[in-house]
This record gives sequence, C-alpha cells and structure tokens, in this order.
Amino acid sequence: MTALMMILGIVVFAIGLLVSIAWHELGHLSTAKMFGIRVPQYMVGFGPTVFSRKKGDTEYGVKAIPLGGYIRMIGMFPPGPDGRMEARSTSPWRGMIEDARSAAFEELQPGDESRLFYTRKPWKRVIVMFAGPFMNLILAVAIFLGVMMTFGVQTQTTSVGKVSDCVIEQSENRTTCQKGDAAAPAKAAGLQAGDKIVAFDGREVDDWGTLQDEIRANPGKDVTLTVERDGRQQVLQAHLIRNQVSKTDGNGGYVQGKYVYAGFLGFTPASGIVQQGFGDSVDRMGDMMENGVESLIALPSKIPALWDAAFGDGDREQDSPMGVVGAARVGGEVFTLDIPPENQIAMMLFLVAGFNLSLFLFNMLPLLPLDGGHIAGALWEAVRRHTARVFKRPDPGPFDVAKLMPVAYVVAGIFVCFTILVLIADLVNPVRIS
Repeated sequence: MTALMMILGIVVFAIGLLVSIAWHELGHLSTAKMFGIRVPQYMVGFGPTVFSRKKGDTEYGVKAIPLGGYIRMIGMFPPGPDGRMEARSTSPWRGMIEDARSAAFEELQPGDESRLFYTRKPWKRVIVMFAGPFMNLILAVAIFLGVMMTFGVQTQTTSVGKVSDCVIEQSENRTTCQKGDAAAPAKAAGLQAGDKIVAFDGREVDDWGTLQDEIRANPGKDVTLTVERDGRQQVLQAHLIRNQVSKTDGNGGYVQGKYVYAGFLGFTPASGIVQQGFGDSVDRMGDMMENGVESLIALPSKIPALWDAAFGDGDREQDSPMGVVGAARVGGEVFTLDIPPENQIAMMLFLVAGFNLSLFLFNMLPLLPLDGGHIAGALWEAVRRHTARVFKRPDPGPFDVAKLMPVAYVVAGIFVCFTILVLIADLVNPVRIS
C-alpha cells in the first residue's frame, strides 16, 4: 500500500509539473500572438512527440520527457550585419552565433517579414519574455494564498505542548535536569500541557510570535498568565527569569548556533493547523519570496555540501538544492505520511507552488538562454536607442542577442552540470520529509 501511495504521489506531482510548464509557455504564447508574432510550435516536454495537433499557425503538442517546454517564435535574432540570415564561419564561436541566427529563421514563410520577434519594440519583447515566469508567479501566489486562507498552515500556537521541569541554558544542548537546576517558571506557576494562553499580563495574545516577544522582553518580572483549561479561564502568577535562549530570525524561526539572554518561562508551544488571514498570508508570501531570492544567491555556496552528499559521506542538508526528481520523490513521500488526506493535499499543493516560485525566480536571472537574458537584451536595446535619440545619433538598430550565444552555451553547460549533480544527489542521498 505504501508503494502504491508513493507512486500516486509521484504521478500527482508530475501532473502538477506538466500543468506548471504548460501554464508558463501559455504566457509566452498568448502575448506573442497578441503582438502579431508567428509561433509555429507550442510544446510541453522534450524529446519525441507523443501527441500534437495543428491549429492555425501553431502546432500544439506533448513530448515524451516532461522536464520542460518551449514555444518556437520566428525571428528571435536579427539578421547579421550583411543582412543575411545564414552564413558560415570557420570560427567555432562565430559558428554558434550563425547557427542560432539561422535557426531563428529556418521556418520563415512568405509574409512573415512583419511577424518576426526581433522587429517588435523592446517593451513588447520584454512583455513576451516576462509573461512566462509571471504566469508561474501568479500560479504560486494563487496556490499559496488559497491554501493558507482556506486550509491553513502548520504553525506554533499559544497552546502549551510541554512544560519544562527546570531551567537549562540553550547552548548546553541537554533536556535532562541536573542537581542544582532551578525549577522552570512555567512549572512553578502551575502551567500544564494543553493549556491555552489567551492573555499575557492582562494583554490578549492570539499568536505565538506575539507571546514569545512578550516573554522575552520581560526578564525578572512578575506577570499574570490567563489560560483556558477544561473550558474555563484561570489566571496564573509567574516570575520570568533571565536565561540563555536561541536567537530568532524575525520570521518565526531560530538562528542555529546563535543565542541571546532574554526572559524565560519554560514551555514548548503546541503546533497546529491555523487558517491565515489575507494580510498574514501576504506577509508569509513575502517571506517566501525573500527566502527564495536568498537561496538563489546562496546556490553556489551549497555546491560543496551537495557534492559531498552525492559522492562522499556527507549528510544531505534539508535546504539543499533539489531537482525535479527529488521534488517528485518528496511528492511521493507526502502521500505515504500518516496524516489526514487534507493535510497531504495541502502539502502537495505547497510543493507545486514552491516549484512555480522557483521557476519564476530562476528564469528571471539575466542570463541567456533564460527568459531573463532575453529581457536584459531588450532593455539594453531600449537604453541604446533612447540614448541615441537624446544625443541625436543614428539609430543603432536591434541589439543582436545572437552575439551572446557563446556565453549562453557556457551558461547552459554549467546548468547541465549542476542539474546532473543534483540528480545524482536526489537519487543516492535524497532530501526526506518527516
């Protein structure tokens, strides 16, 4: 049964992946057609074509390997300086440029002269190239907000999960009390597991973040705790002490290995599924976006640990880069967890939303062959032409992105090597969930 649920989870994630890719390419397709650019192909996947049908100018289809997708637009690159669309050179770098330029015109038909991508104004090209990643961002935001506002998210609450018996400095990394340890203020006050703290020193609290801040800000102070127990409210008296605790990161998490001295009560909050309001959901989305950008920037620094996890005896870190295979495996594990079905569905939706957010951020890198590279080329062309107009110079014409193709091949080569490394790590030492 577990194996069947694992397969089901992988299939569900694969479907979500295909929908995300198709949605991305739909953004490119719809805006390209809106601006009169001819699009001969709209394909989901790579490799041999499994199914296709032509409607109007465009062939729509699905290919065998669901690891990406593309649309083919006519005239992605302008002709060479001599006006020719094809030329040959003995230079390998020059050959790459000419091959790219030739491919951009290989399906040129009579009447296409006015339907070429490079002839569109830079702002239109920016919209066409941005539309794909933007569709992923829309999907990610819709899923994240939908799940958080209707189902909720696993979060720490003001309910008491466990009461500490004694006071232990966080850096000691122990949970067993020793002779001489003082009793925890929460235990001395009579706080019990299952209590829900509804007010701190007379001020209502309804989330763990606020309660934690109140406790930490009042070392050495006598306070009242209003708790709900067995359907009734009780008021407890507690004396907060100053103790060494883990430093928080400002987003509800802790900074590993960093400690501060602050007010201490001595209990572990219970976790539960809590529905989020629109404002809280937007704040969480902002935090996810920020964390995503930071993770993307930190990607090169994670390669040594990833290599060690793939080829050495290193542990696979929980925030390690993960590819499609690893994400599919996590999707399979979601359906094997001993949790309610609605929790499984919510986790799967979060996984698909996270994949879409990653697609948006990754594709916005200003590097060819990514969408961000084409956007950067169009913006640079706009700057050049505007500068020429301001200084009354001749129009420099379209920026020849094809000249950057050698760099694009190098970037693509790096991406391929990184993808293979992640794939090996996902197979031999995968990220697991619990």
